[in-house]
Amino acid sequence: MGRRRRRAAAAGALPEAIAALSRALPAGPSPETFRRAKFDRPEAAPALWQLLFRVLSPLQTDRASASLAPEAQARWVKCALLSQGYPRRGLAQLPEDGSGGSRELLLALSWLLAREPLLERLLAQTRVRLGDEMPVCECEALASPGLPGPQVEIDCPVDVRHLQWLMGKLRFRWRNLMASQQEQCALLGKLLRRLQSENTRLEAALEWHRRELVFWQWMDTVLDACPPEASQPAFLPSLRGCGAAELELVARELQALHEELRAAGEARRAAWAARVGDLGPEWNAAQRAAQEAVGRELAALRQAWEQSGGLVQPHGPHRLVRTEAGVPGGPGLRAAEVIGALKSREACLEETLHQLQAQCRQQLARLAGALPGLIWIPPPRR
Repeated sequence: MGRRRRRAAAAGALPEAIAALSRALPAGPSPETFRRAKFDRPEAAPALWQLLFRVLSPLQTDRASASLAPEAQARWVKCALLSQGYPRRGLAQLPEDGSGGSRELLLALSWLLAREPLLERLLAQTRVRLGDEMPVCECEALASPGLPGPQVEIDCPVDVRHLQWLMGKLRFRWRNLMASQQEQCALLGKLLRRLQSENTRLEAALEWHRRELVFWQWMDTVLDACPPEASQPAFLPSLRGCGAAELELVARELQALHEELRAAGEARRAAWAARVGDLGPEWNAAQRAAQEAVGRELAALRQAWEQSGGLVQPHGPHRLVRTEAGVPGGPGLRAAEVIGALKSREACLEETLHQLQAQCRQQLARLAGALPGLIWIPPPRR
């Protein structure tokens, strides 16, 4: 009696698990598509081809996906799965017109789910950006121009026409303000709908994780229904016929190629050194300056590495999340780590600024010496 109850509970939880997986996936097919794919029904194949294309190319937009023909999407899915090491040969033999192979496509989707945290990656890529992120390290920070200063108008006699012009200007700006407020409300409504859709997918992903075991038990039955395959994929070359003599011959050829490349490199290096030596002392001074700059950069990087204890410096945007005192934090960064990284970045930027200022002073001195008849006036300090 207990075994029957467990089977009945598993049978009842299976549709809920498949439905949760369908809602969590981007544009996931209906749960009925999964059931038909188990029995290799041809009508379930087009939806699974499109789903695999969306999963394997998450950066593609809906318009770009719709512009590709189903045959092109099928070829792309085959190449992507082959490059990721999908072991079954039956996928490469499927027709590209979407006329069959739904069971093999279901197995490929299950392989992706078991290989990596697929749902978490897709949810992270399609997450709605709320502006609660702070870039920890910006490699190329571009200074944005500031706001224009306020314009001061010259005092003039007040007349009726000037007041009418000011009233018209006020009405025009009021209409612009109302239009911008309406546009902001429309954008907020769109953002709210996107957040609701994301919350629905997150709830479905949580439901899927609670019932994931039932899905994998069902996939065991799907795999049992497939015909057996050889363990070696068709796209891997066979190396059984290669013996020790062939491998030794290949090793000698590689060694000969290595010696030939080394000799050619030394000849080119000698020719380049001879050509550079003809440029005079200016080139030698520039070369020494470049070597010193590289040495300073390496020393700064080594010092930053030693101060951080060999840990990887934080990079990229991180969300700002407030945690309670005494509660263990998640995988994010703490404020002290962010402040330390920003201070280290500030020190590097200041050193780079000093180097650029020194180079500018040297360039100005060189120009002033080349043109003695001109007077160089530096810009006023701010």
